[in-house]
Amino acid sequence: MDVNAAVAAAAAIAGLCTGVIAMLAFRWSERDQARPTRTSLHTDAVLPPGVDTVLSVLRSSAVVLDESDSVVKASSAAYALGLVRGGKLAVEPMLHMARDTRRDGEIRQVELDLPRRGTGRGEALAVSARVAPLGSRLVLLLVEDLTEARRIEAVRRDFVANVSHELKTPVGALSLLSEAVMDASDDPEAITRFAGRMQIEASRLTNLVQELIDLSRVQNDDPLEDAEPVRVDELVAEAIDRSRHPASTKQITMAAGGTADLYVWGHRGQLAAALGNLVENAVNYSPARTRVGIAGRRVAAPGGDLIEIAVTDQGIGISEKDRERVFERFYRVDPARSRATGGTGLGLAIVKHVAASHGGEVTVWSSEGQGSTFTLRLPEAGAVRDRAAPDIAGPDDDAVDEPPYDTFPTAHDSTTVLPAPEVLP
Repeated sequence: MDVNAAVAAAAAIAGLCTGVIAMLAFRWSERDQARPTRTSLHTDAVLPPGVDTVLSVLRSSAVVLDESDSVVKASSAAYALGLVRGGKLAVEPMLHMARDTRRDGEIRQVELDLPRRGTGRGEALAVSARVAPLGSRLVLLLVEDLTEARRIEAVRRDFVANVSHELKTPVGALSLLSEAVMDASDDPEAITRFAGRMQIEASRLTNLVQELIDLSRVQNDDPLEDAEPVRVDELVAEAIDRSRHPASTKQITMAAGGTADLYVWGHRGQLAAALGNLVENAVNYSPARTRVGIAGRRVAAPGGDLIEIAVTDQGIGISEKDRERVFERFYRVDPARSRATGGTGLGLAIVKHVAASHGGEVTVWSSEGQGSTFTLRLPEAGAVRDRAAPDIAGPDDDAVDEPPYDTFPTAHDSTTVLPAPEVLP
């Protein structure tokens, strides 16, 4: 009986100990769950009320640092720019600014050039950093990406410099030629020669001013405000007529071909100017007794059919290094030849802007010594095609095979089409 009592007493003591241990573990778990975590300290308890919401809507990259220089809050843009890595501010000059601001409470701002992450090309990322105290212990860093603004400013400066240079050349020539005319007042032959040169320079100046106006117009105007269905055949005929005289002077044959009755949607004047510039360039940069061809066709695309208008020449061609820059303003592959042909260096820039504003693009394929093909791609005026097809081409128009782009237009065949598009990029 004494043994049974001892066993019972031992069991009771063991149960009591187990209960005490379980109660202590439960209390410890509750206290541990109630204790604020590192994350909650950095976001909820540390940041002043409403700051998190404000930072989330700012366009600038935002970083909040605590007294130990740890990142309390950082926007996704700050991570994208590479400002924050491993919970720390990775840009040393900004970190020094934050420490100075935490020490004296003064707002600081600086512009920096940071290495761009992941490009491997050594490109700099221009940023403006502003540091200000946030409460008693935190520091707020706002970073603005200035790279695109810097690029636009550089383009503007280059444009102004190039315009000044281009205007100065014909104006200076006119000034010198007028002085020569005055000095040769008793020499009719010299006066005639100088007057002819003055006409050439005046024409070049007029063309430059007009192309500057055209470029400004296509950049600032919305061509789709006055958009209408434009027939490609009419654009091609107008472009050929515009370059007919210089082509006949050089005995260059111009031939049109491709699919008939194509329509694009856009501003007729701008589209005519763009295609006219392509044909004019083809004529100007082609040797005598060669051919220039213009052809249009319809190509299928995911967002809707496109109209391709290709202008092909047998000219001097464009080197690979120049191909990427031919659409820049005032860029000339051969400056000496451009001045001889009266080019301003703005024609292809106008073509590029017109194509982009109409929802299309312009591309170039070229081989030195063999010629070039400039292709203007524009969205088709689909509604016009659907409405005009039964009246223009009959109900079976879709069943008619389009001629392949496999032969160059000849002098006697205006319906033959251009070289195969597979050589185009």
